[in-house]
Amino acid sequence: MSAHCCTPKEPKDGNSHQGRYRKILWIALTVNIIMFAVEIVSGVRANSVSLLADSLDFLGDAANYGISLWVLGMALTTRAKASLIKAMSMAAFGVWVLGSAVWHFLSGSIPSAETMGMIAVIALVANLGVAALLYAYREGDSNMRSVWLCTRNDALGNVAVIIAAIGVFGTGAAWPDLMVATIMASLALHAAWSVINHAQTELSG
Repeated sequence: MSAHCCTPKEPKDGNSHQGRYRKILWIALTVNIIMFAVEIVSGVRANSVSLLADSLDFLGDAANYGISLWVLGMALTTRAKASLIKAMSMAAFGVWVLGSAVWHFLSGSIPSAETMGMIAVIALVANLGVAALLYAYREGDSNMRSVWLCTRNDALGNVAVIIAAIGVFGTGAAWPDLMVATIMASLALHAAWSVINHAQTELSG
């Protein structure tokens, strides 16, 4: 899925606009911390790479929302530098997932399809709720855009884990879980590249 970079622009002025965005970020931060805890425990029990990948994604996003709250209202260059840090964390997540997928492929373990599917549905509902709140802010500066991309990718990742669970259940093999984990890693790397390009444009502007 394409992570299209829009033309950089400043967020709207006004305390009410920034106040609403700050409240949404706090909600998103709380949801992601809770879902990280749920998924990391469930992923270990289910022996699922895609579920573990999704849990690490929730943790990374929680950190991203925290950084966004910290730089909100600061200069554009400061927000752009924060975006670069967040993009690097997205890239690190992608590399970690690829390595985990290789390790599980070599070990030959089979994940629990039932746990994968149930937790992925719960995560999807949580991410769709956050995405709906953030939708109005998706075309802001690179910092806002990185927040939107993280949330959008999370929802897409949840759908992919559900599909992987169906695949594992139907085949009795681990390859659907590993394939989805690889796709999620690729999506994170692509989004990271998009945010890096956007932030560099702001820093050079």
